[in-house]
Amino acid sequence: MKTKHFVMAALSSILIFGPVLLISRGWSQTVVDHSIYSDLLKKYVHQGRIDYRGFKTEEAHLDQYLNVLEGVDPKSLSRNEQFAFYMNAYNAWTIKLILSGYPGVKSIKDLGNIFKSPWEKKICRIDGDVITLDDIEHKILRPRFKDPRVHFAINCAALSCPPLGDRPYMGSTLDRQLDDSTRMFINNPKRNNLKGDTLYVSKIFKWFRGDFNDDVIGFFLKYANEDLKKELAAKKGGIKIKYLHYDWGLNGK
Repeated sequence: MKTKHFVMAALSSILIFGPVLLISRGWSQTVVDHSIYSDLLKKYVHQGRIDYRGFKTEEAHLDQYLNVLEGVDPKSLSRNEQFAFYMNAYNAWTIKLILSGYPGVKSIKDLGNIFKSPWEKKICRIDGDVITLDDIEHKILRPRFKDPRVHFAINCAALSCPPLGDRPYMGSTLDRQLDDSTRMFINNPKRNNLKGDTLYVSKIFKWFRGDFNDDVIGFFLKYANEDLKKELAAKKGGIKIKYLHYDWGLNGK
């Protein structure tokens, strides 16, 4: 009888709870099924611009994915799977927030009011609670994972935000995906650029300077392409930092 029970447990590799599909790998590691979200991103995200009109036509599918996230117990996930889970949740709930005002919304800031910003609205159904986008970013992602690359992976629906990728973050490929997102943003001259002895950078580096150890140049040296890295290294001692205007216009197509 014990042998039969052991075999049945070993064969149970896919667990389904309501709308949630959890795929168990081994005895304790679980990954979340992001396939619905993956299909939506492939259809409606192109070079960082989001086709909100297309998302609106498939809002029911987005809701289905959000239901999947709602049913997940984050504590059952490995560290990388948790990290990916919360970044995908932030991005998917941001899209849902924009759809709540689309097509009239011209900026995510339009969805706030004098009492609270859009990031302070309790809309995100996660782990048996309803929390805010600010909660995900500032109470979970930043303090728990302490990885500055998160700033280039989560998207606040603004034109100056690091662009939303066209695929979900996955625990199995997370480090590479975060590196790719960071390098893409750092090396885009429309986002950051070196002119003479002045490095013009996104205000992200001002708002979250502590996450970058107050060393913007050092962070750039780590992720810059070879040409930019050589220029920065040659001028490292005398580079001034200036912050670019942040465009809060909607990042729609």
